Amino acid sequence: MIPNAFIGKERQPTDQELTAELGRKAKAVWDQLIAELVDEFDLATKEWNSYSRNAGWALRLKRENRNILYLSPCRGSFVVSFALGDRAVEAARQSRLPERAMQVIAEAKRYAEGTAVRMDVKGPKDIAIVKQLVKAKVEN
Repeated sequence: MIPNAFIGKERQPTDQELTAELGRKAKAVWDQLIAELVDEFDLATKEWNSYSRNAGWALRLKRENRNILYLSPCRGSFVVSFALGDRAVEAARQSRLPERAMQVIAEAKRYAEGTAVRMDVKGPKDIAIVKQLVKAKVEN
C-alpha cells in the first residue's frame, strides 16, 4: 500500500514512489500488465483514487466509461480487483483458469454490482490470469 503521506486528492503517487513501494520486479510486472491491457483491451483511461487512508491508492483502468479493474500497490506485489457480473463469472469459469484463480472466484463475495474478485499479482505468470479475467469482463 502506498504510504499514508502520499494520500490526498490533490496528489497521486509518483512513478518513483510507486517503484519504492512495489519494488523493481513488481513494478516491471505492473508496467507490463498495464501496457498489455491498454494494447489488447483498449483500457486507455487510468485514474488514481484513494478512498481512505487505510485503503491507500488504487489505479482504476477503464474502457470508455466502464470500470474494468483496479490495481492496488503493496510492498513487493500488487492486488487486482474486479466486480464481475454473472455472465463474466461464468465465462471466467469456462476459460480454463488455474485452480488457484478458480478458488478465488469461488470464494469471492457477491454484491449487487457483481462478484468481488481480488487476486494478488506476484510475478509475470499472473499476467495471463488477469488478462483472462479482463477478457471475461469486457466481453460480458
